[in-house]
Amino acid sequence: MLVERDHIGIFGKMNSGKSTLMNLLTQQETSIVDSTPGTTADTKITLQEIHGMGPVKLFDTAGLDEGTGLGEKKRKKVLSTLKECDLVLLVIDPSSTEFQTEAMVLEEARRLDKQLLVIYNLFQAVDEKEIERVEEQMPYINFHRRLRLTATNPAFRQPLLEFILENFESKNQQLELLPFVEKDQFYILNIPMDEETPPGRYLRPQAMAEEYITRHWAFPVSYRMDLGKARKGDPSERKRWNEFLASLQRRPKAIVTDSQAMDIMKDWAPDDMLLTTFSIMMINYVSRGKLNGFHEGINALEHIKAGDRILIAEACNHSRIKEDIGIVQIPRYIQQHFPGVEVEHNFGREFQENKELEKYSLVIHCGGCMISGQKMQARIRDLEAIGVPFTNYGIFLSYIQGRKSLDRVMVPWK
Repeated sequence: MLVERDHIGIFGKMNSGKSTLMNLLTQQETSIVDSTPGTTADTKITLQEIHGMGPVKLFDTAGLDEGTGLGEKKRKKVLSTLKECDLVLLVIDPSSTEFQTEAMVLEEARRLDKQLLVIYNLFQAVDEKEIERVEEQMPYINFHRRLRLTATNPAFRQPLLEFILENFESKNQQLELLPFVEKDQFYILNIPMDEETPPGRYLRPQAMAEEYITRHWAFPVSYRMDLGKARKGDPSERKRWNEFLASLQRRPKAIVTDSQAMDIMKDWAPDDMLLTTFSIMMINYVSRGKLNGFHEGINALEHIKAGDRILIAEACNHSRIKEDIGIVQIPRYIQQHFPGVEVEHNFGREFQENKELEKYSLVIHCGGCMISGQKMQARIRDLEAIGVPFTNYGIFLSYIQGRKSLDRVMVPWK
């Protein structure tokens, strides 16, 4: 099961004490601390367990006011990080002369509806008038809880933790992975291993499904379909499938299949069994229940035309060979059904900027098993803001087999 973590980001100007605050929280030299401006070259991430809060992911970001050639690139990365944070810690040095950077963080957090706490980092004895000056220049800062501390002093760690616990409300609720699972029922996991399947383990969605079904006192049964034989119409593979079903002492309630096998499973899955895909399962889980948005997005294909662009977004960086779903199978289906439509790709955990996404008529996203719910929700928020429809591998591969197939794989989620 994926560990759900609250994301806490530390933001502010260069040399305001962000990295020192990170080290105070982690009680170790997680981040390099130096008086040289711009020491934090990239966002530093660490995982931690905070008593009373649970597992968290901490982000120490670069200073937003850096003016070097790399400054703009760092700024974009920092603002991208802010999008996926549940809590923003804004570090302010009250002795500074201006607070444009801090004001920008406040505004961006407000726009994204982020919880924000203010940390006044006191490098030396600070006159009360300096604090008043900060709050006069940014009057809306008074809407946020504020704490004064000296980040270099370990004695302030406990007050900092208590401040966070008292003022942060976690909205990180665990979603049911397979809400239709019932005790003592059988569930088939159709896993057609191919050249990309790593040895010695299941893929994360497959392992998660098996664990979830077992934990809920039900019975997961794995079946390895030979897709090559099935697609060639080899009767021995259909016979093997039928014998597998007949061998089960109890009729399975549902089948969860690899999305690429939908061209076979739409005909082979008995009508009395629920049918869905691992990719649909994952996108519902990682998006925290926003499956309907991905389902609605597939309708964009009803209006797609030659010259339009489709972005295939895959959040992991596995080695892509032969019949890869993202670079081979889905593009092939697109060219077969929508000739003249251009296909582009976005690989990895970082997403394109909104101005680059605006050119697409549709984004087809993977199951998202390698990114956090916060990062997925940030992607959804960006696409919704610019009006670009989005869907998912499993939904697309079911839709290509006909509306009836798509309707069927969505039934378990209603």
